[in-house]
Amino acid sequence: MAITFRNLAWALAPLALAACGSKPPADSNIDSLDAELAGGNTTGNSRDPAMMSALQDQIMVDPALTGQANNDAVRPPQQPYSGATPPDSVAPSKTDGSNIADGTGSSSGGSKPAPAPARDCPQCKVKRDSVTLGALAQRQADKRTSGCARSLQYSTAWVQRLPSDIPLYPDARVDEAAGVAGNGCALRVVSFSTGASVQSVIDFYYGRVTAAGYSAEHQADGGQHVLGGVRGKDGGAYVIYVEKRGDGRTEVDLVANNGN
Repeated sequence: MAITFRNLAWALAPLALAACGSKPPADSNIDSLDAELAGGNTTGNSRDPAMMSALQDQIMVDPALTGQANNDAVRPPQQPYSGATPPDSVAPSKTDGSNIADGTGSSSGGSKPAPAPARDCPQCKVKRDSVTLGALAQRQADKRTSGCARSLQYSTAWVQRLPSDIPLYPDARVDEAAGVAGNGCALRVVSFSTGASVQSVIDFYYGRVTAAGYSAEHQADGGQHVLGGVRGKDGGAYVIYVEKRGDGRTEVDLVANNGN
């Protein structure tokens, strides 16, 4: 009997349909691969030890880096974040090569042991009675300082215009600053904190001001220290208040009437 093309087509159709129906769906292949990676081949009971160890090990965390995140902090960290360029409100560190604190990087005088403080401290009362930097400046005995204090303008930009011989302490973090320029005034008032000790701050400024020709009187009442003096040749005057804060940092208020 002759086989026609139509008969041959009808004979092969069931085979084609069977072949299509036997192909596994793609999702089934993916599920099988996931099972092999996660739990191994159950029929062959084979697992990759290196892969299982990597999947089950704890995630490594660097505590030094997570500490810098500080996402939930209410107050700023005790030290500035590490970075390429510090903000203007942070003084250069004495580890930056200039060695400001020991004087080796400047001809204006370095740290020098200050004499023991006198226990009579009228300036300590001035500090206690002053709520703002402006009030502190207005209560100064120097007439040029107190007179110019009435026109104080607040901005951290005044930090950059402190007298060159009474600079910001190394590693200082500025909290507030004010100043006035013109009409015979060059007043600068800065409040900052540092991780250095009270004695280190006093010695630093004592060395600087005496090298620049100022007088320097050291007073203290309890934990409050004051260093102040004048310079006859130009009428320059300064007062520096130093005390330990509750958080362990040293707080400094600096008043100078001859800024840049």
